Amino acid sequence: MTQDVEMKENPVPSNSTAPISPSTLQNLKEIAGLIETGAYTREVRRIMRAVRLTMALRRKLKLSVVYAFLSFALTPGSDVHTRISAYLPKEDEHEMEVDTATSAAAAQPPVKHPLPELEIYCYLLVLMFLIDQKNYIGAKACASASIARLRNLNRRTVDVLASRLYFYYSLCYELSGDLAEIRSHLLELHRIATLQHDELGQETLLNLLLRNYLHYNLFDQAEKLRSKAPRFEAHSNQQFCRYLFYLGKIRTIQLEYTDAKESLLQAARKAPVAALGFRVQCNKWAVVVRLLLGEIPERTIFMQKGMEKALRPYFELTNAVRIGDLELFKSVAERFSSTFNIDGTHNLIVRLRHNVIRTGLRNISISYSRISLADVAKKLRLDSPNPIADAESIVAKAIRDGAVDAILDHTNGWMVSKETGDIYSTNEPQIAFNSRIAFCLNMHNEAVRALRFPPNFHKEKKGAEKRRERQQQEQELAKHIAEEDDDEF
Repeated sequence: MTQDVEMKENPVPSNSTAPISPSTLQNLKEIAGLIETGAYTREVRRIMRAVRLTMALRRKLKLSVVYAFLSFALTPGSDVHTRISAYLPKEDEHEMEVDTATSAAAAQPPVKHPLPELEIYCYLLVLMFLIDQKNYIGAKACASASIARLRNLNRRTVDVLASRLYFYYSLCYELSGDLAEIRSHLLELHRIATLQHDELGQETLLNLLLRNYLHYNLFDQAEKLRSKAPRFEAHSNQQFCRYLFYLGKIRTIQLEYTDAKESLLQAARKAPVAALGFRVQCNKWAVVVRLLLGEIPERTIFMQKGMEKALRPYFELTNAVRIGDLELFKSVAERFSSTFNIDGTHNLIVRLRHNVIRTGLRNISISYSRISLADVAKKLRLDSPNPIADAESIVAKAIRDGAVDAILDHTNGWMVSKETGDIYSTNEPQIAFNSRIAFCLNMHNEAVRALRFPPNFHKEKKGAEKRRERQQQEQELAKHIAEEDDDEF
């Protein structure tokens, strides 16, 4: 079962009986005003900012605050208010606090017809609160109701809130162990988002579907969905990072290690600094893929701030592969088998056995100009019934693949190494230099594509240029008139 760390906030339990925090409730009211303004002016950026501010307030949410905000944003006693409030827990101790909050909220003019954006935002707030309280049954019911409500909406200002609802909809089912139940619903939602040209929703739902398939090791289905999904420009950096991570995992299982390495390293580089768990997971898979490619990762990768402890098993694994010690490799694989199983990399590490043997054989060929196959089997510590025959087949395959520059003397049972030449007389330095240039050019192109400009920037620029030309012409005309007046005088 594959498990990976998502870029999400840690669920934090809250005390439902604590008094209302005026600052938290006031901040939520300001966020509601921001959503209302964004809905009327159709500015999606305002709603995106409201969502980011909500994530910052998530740790401060309490039951009393949520009840008070629902009474403020929705008309108390209305169908919408009753329906959303029903998902929150009912407590006798909470009644007095709710009365105080409701009376404060009632001072505001009631909204007879609340905006759909505010209604969806209330669903999102309640859903986050229930997940933090680990009330997964109530969270699943609230998420299903919110998704049913979204089916009747087709507004671009709702897309940002809908994408967050999709994420938490999948999360609550995953935390309760029922992720397979919603796969058909996610496929239907992805089809609806495609028909409605909701590109942000398509991004989110595609990643959720890939995560759903990879959770159950359904890599073929995940690749079929990914290859047939519609192409569009990425709108969210976080969703794009998730997509690159899932793509890297699929490519790794399909033995396309070069493409997998590029996707995983790009995901780790683009991920936000605060998403430590996600970056750790990307680095774990990237280390294994680079080892499978025959590369040895730099030590600085394992010494990144906050990652030393999590990457320690992979550091010892890299050390065993670098040395080419088969016994040490087996010891590390057995000692950290539980960690590798949780990370979903155990099957990949089994593939590394051949790389360890090849590295040890390369070290032997460098140290000895001629060595018997029996000594090769002894130094490689091959634990097989016929180690000499296995050593011969391993040496023959390594010579054929170009990993070892040697000759196999079958008659005498020797491996004769050739003299090592100057690497600078080959194309290796040119290939390495070309790969670095391609990497830098790719990073430059991505940076250019990531540039953002305010809406109608090109029109404003043209308007400013015309305004400057007009002012210059007016100044020249005034100067000419003044000169004519002087001449007449």
